[in-house]
Amino acid sequence: MKKRASILASLAVLGSLTTASTAALAEGEVNIYSYRQPYLVEPLLEAFTEETGIEANVVFAKNGLAERLQREGRNSPADIVLTVDIARLNELVEKDVTAPITTPILTQDIPENLRHPEGLWYGLTTRARLIFTSKDRVKEGEITTYEELADDKWNGRICTRSGKHPYNIALIGSMIAHHGEAETEKWLQGVKGNLARKPQGGDRDQIKAISEGVCDIAIGNSYYYGKMLDDKAEHAAAESVNLVFPNAEGRGTHINISGMALTKSAPNRDNAVKLMEFLTTEKAQHIYAEVNFEYPANPEVAPSKVVAGWGELNPDPLPLHDIAENREAAVKMVDRVNFDN
Repeated sequence: MKKRASILASLAVLGSLTTASTAALAEGEVNIYSYRQPYLVEPLLEAFTEETGIEANVVFAKNGLAERLQREGRNSPADIVLTVDIARLNELVEKDVTAPITTPILTQDIPENLRHPEGLWYGLTTRARLIFTSKDRVKEGEITTYEELADDKWNGRICTRSGKHPYNIALIGSMIAHHGEAETEKWLQGVKGNLARKPQGGDRDQIKAISEGVCDIAIGNSYYYGKMLDDKAEHAAAESVNLVFPNAEGRGTHINISGMALTKSAPNRDNAVKLMEFLTTEKAQHIYAEVNFEYPANPEVAPSKVVAGWGELNPDPLPLHDIAENREAAVKMVDRVNFDN
């Protein structure tokens, strides 16, 4: 499969789109553009091929897939895009490179709030935006909501990555949906005033900062905690924090997704639909969630024992589509409060 992925990528890079498209028309294939890493995708595609006999070809990328689909237009060999974050899924919709697809399996397996209202994308896994607290310096139950991050008691005690990172933009977008722009901006200004340092690094770096005494509270995605526990070099830092599922007793904890979309070009549309439906099944959902410490999007599939051991997730039922519509407002708000500086 890696060899096939390399060949497909090379063809596209060389501009041999006609050749790639012709190859894609061969019976029993499906072509994927993926932002998700090989170690996450390959086990799923191997299971799909074993079950259906359909070969899966993959082009992996870190960025630029939406633009690439636009350039390739109807000649694109891609059938499906796999990606993370509601912002990237929404970008595909805005660039008009996805096609609507609705089947009984997809709409039954994926809750309404985790899919586009017109079927332009579907969630595959979810991750919670958690609050991490120092076991030594923050009492359990001392902070339980996102709103409390703006409380003066946390002055100089919070760490986070850039406010403009898609994960934080999505969180701010959810706050706008719940409280309106004026209240959310006041809240964001309060959070900025409580920062222990300039926003920097990734989510794991914030947990490390707690273990190093730089701050007492951090904001981060749940699956990073699992990855740190699984890493000898980062295990001790992960063990130094408690996990808080914000707003668990109220509206629920903010979640984001990894997801998939059918492309407009889709030369292997029938096979693409089969793959999309396979990815929502119990078998695939277990594989996907287990490998990366994520929550299955299919509510009938339980999270892994490790993830379940962190506590019960009560997810915010707010439609991810609504959060995506607040993205522009959230980005402008981060600029207005000068959050990253």
